[in-house]
This record gives sequence, structure tokens and C-alpha cells, in this order.
Amino acid sequence: MTDLTLPGLPNIHCHAFQRAMAGLAERQTDPADSFWTWRELMYRFAGRITPESQYDIACQLYAEMLESGYTGVCEFHYLHHSPDGVPYADPSAMSEAIIAAARDTGIRLSFLPVLYMCGGFDGRPLSERQRRFGHAVEDFLRLLERLRRQESDMLRVGIALHSLRAVPADALREILSAVHGQSLPIHIHIAEQVAEVEECIAVRGARPVEWLLANADVDARWTLVHATHLTVAELRSITASKAVVALCPTTEANLGDGVFPLREFLDAGGRFGIGSDSNVSVSPVEELRWLEYTQRLLARQRNIAATPSQPSVGDVLYTHALDGGRQASGFAVDAWRRDIVHLDADAAVLAGVRQEDMLDRFVFAGNRPLVREVRIGNRMVVREGRHVGAEGIAERYRRSLRTLLADG
Repeated sequence: MTDLTLPGLPNIHCHAFQRAMAGLAERQTDPADSFWTWRELMYRFAGRITPESQYDIACQLYAEMLESGYTGVCEFHYLHHSPDGVPYADPSAMSEAIIAAARDTGIRLSFLPVLYMCGGFDGRPLSERQRRFGHAVEDFLRLLERLRRQESDMLRVGIALHSLRAVPADALREILSAVHGQSLPIHIHIAEQVAEVEECIAVRGARPVEWLLANADVDARWTLVHATHLTVAELRSITASKAVVALCPTTEANLGDGVFPLREFLDAGGRFGIGSDSNVSVSPVEELRWLEYTQRLLARQRNIAATPSQPSVGDVLYTHALDGGRQASGFAVDAWRRDIVHLDADAAVLAGVRQEDMLDRFVFAGNRPLVREVRIGNRMVVREGRHVGAEGIAERYRRSLRTLLADG
């Protein structure tokens, strides 16, 4: 009899608040709409988020993640202060909202407070809409120390450097010096956009990945988010460093970022995980499927991730996403062993499924949700396909979203 259980998959890149704006950026605002025009709408929306609405949104999102088969999330969190940039009376109020949402929904959380200091490679000050993201180095380290005191078997705290354009070179070195010798995970957005690559070359004389690898001790603690625009030399250097690349195919497609060179990366021995990023989709199946499909569209052939020794595309993708995701999370591998996803044995698309084709059926057989039950440790968080607290979570989310959208 086929065992219809899977190890729970980590989601290694997420901005929870953006789930509430999914579908709101799909109207043309400029004939050349891009990431940069989307970002302006995101900034306006971010300016309305409070600790209370942040909690409600994150609870809804994390419940959806658990229902889809994600059992852990790396939250790349940069909404730190009130909209005018003034810290809340409790400087960690926004962070605490995320931590509480993860605890209450039962998802495993790698919490990554973000250092965000300037508006571009030239060091220009944060714009009015970015001020709530900002920290001085010493204030950021205080926040990090405070949050790390809460670590548990369900909470790991690391750091996120927003990007090279938002963290000056001296500040990056200061932060890395402060955490030298510690095992905490380090995540950074990098080489997502062509304009970012061009500006980095103009100001720092090197491409973003090239500059980072030359100026930081990048190793297995690191996760490079997107890394879409790479040279062959950069790709090989990433794999040699043993860092993980966080791939977010649905967001990268939604924003028009570009396509990651997956086959070349796998051939070089690269490590990757998947993330839902802007949360236009909350489905590991869709991330894995579109990771493969974009490669097929470029190559005009099928089964790109497979090899003669690993002929199952679903197995290759899921195994890489699992191993890379666990590494990126900062949790010990043993912490994940009891995070189990049970698939629906009664689902028509799984009829007659064999063990050797289960992952291919799971990833490529359609869009009907196939997760029936999820257990994290000893706690059941999904039963009969629904999060155990789904009704109350959804009601709070609806109230918060109505308030957020009340002014258009």
C-alpha cells in the first residue's frame, strides 16, 4: 500500500503582510509596469498595517500555508515602526505580532528581522514611505538580542539584510562582525532586478552576487533570495559557498523579475528552497510546478529538473526544496522529523498512485488541494483539509481587511 505521507516543506521567503494585497496590483498604472511600480503600491499598502492587522493577516496566511503543506516559514520582516518611522512604545510590537501568529497557528517560524537603512546604492536617505522599515545598526542589534531570548523548539531567530542597495557596505560588515561565530541564519535579497545589477556595477564596481561573495564570508548559514540574474562565475561561486538560493517562482513571475538558471545550478551542485514571497500564491505545489514550467518554456523541452539517475521531476524538486529549506530555516534537521503532511487518499487525482510517482502526481496533477492532515510535533494543525482554527482566523482577517481597504 502506498504511504501517502510527506515531510513538511519549509517556505523560506515570506512577507506576510503582502498576502492582504494579493490581486490589488494587477491593474496597469504605467505602460512599462514593473517591480518598481508595484513597489509604490506596496509601500502605500504597508503604510496602513498596524500590529493588530499584522497579526490577523499573518494568522490567515500561516493557516493557509499549513493547509497547503508548508510546515515552516522564514518570515523576512521589515515593517518595524509606525508609519511615520517612530518606534512603537514597544519597539518589537510588529515582530511580536508575527511571532504570536506563528505560535497560535502552530507553524514553525524562522523569524528574520530586516536591517534596512538607505534608499539605494548611493546611500540616499529612506523615502517617506520607507521610514517605518529603518534601523540604525545599534538599534537593530538590540531588537535582535531581544527577539533571540524568545527562541524555542518552534522559533528560530536570524537576520535579514534587506539588500545591498538598502544596507551600506560598512553597516553590512558591522552587523556580520557582531554575529561572527554564531550559527544564526542570514538572508538577503540579491540580483532580483536588472536595474539593481546595473546600479550595483555603477556604484560598487561589481555585480551584486560578485560583490557580496568578495566582501562577506558567505557560507551555509546564508540564503540568497532570488539571485535571478547571475553570470556563470557567480553561479559556481554560490554553489561552492554552500549557501541556499530561495526561489519564489510565482512572485518572480508576477513581478516580471526573470527566470533563474535552474538546470545549470543543479548541474553545479547548487542548493535551493522555495518561498511564497509576496504571497500571490500560497502553494508549494504551484511554486515547484512553475519552477519547472518556466524552464520548459525557455528550453522548449520537458522534464528539465530530472536526470538519468533521478528521472522523477517531482522527486528532484521536492527533495531539493526540502533539504535546502531545512538548511535555510536555521533549525536543526531533527526538528523537522515529526512535521508530517498526510495526503488525501480519497482524492481522485491520486487514484492508483504508486510510491514512485506520488510526488509527480502531487506536484503536477492539478490544483485541487490534496493535503488532508498536518501534524507538527505532537500538534495536529490541519484536519480534513482545514486548519483547526480556520473559522475564527478567517473572521478576524475579514474584519482587518475591510478596515485596511476602507479608504480605497
